[in-house]
Amino acid sequence: MRIEIRGRNVEVDDELREHIMKRFLRVGKQVSGLATLEVELSEERNPSIADSQVAEATLRLKGVTLRAREASPEMAHTIHELAEDIRRQVKKHRELRRKRRQTRRLVNRMRGRAAES
Repeated sequence: MRIEIRGRNVEVDDELREHIMKRFLRVGKQVSGLATLEVELSEERNPSIADSQVAEATLRLKGVTLRAREASPEMAHTIHELAEDIRRQVKKHRELRRKRRQTRRLVNRMRGRAAES
């Protein structure tokens, strides 16, 4: 999985990059190597907004795009929540694909039996 990290109003240093790579490593094991993940980090400059650290992720898979957005006062916590949200979406997508494949296999077996009768 290829990961692209961008920052708006935020300096993306090596420590932050390593943290993002570590958090999304788990997701990378469950998706294709051709998948691309775009992570955009930003900071709300309005002092009345408590959750000023914002992170958005877009995961492009074959045939589907998963998106998530999280905000909190700390960037590390925001990245953690974002990774969990994307992980949950990937898990749901994989389960749906698995069910679809099992259903097709079952239908094809049933059609084969109906053709033999």
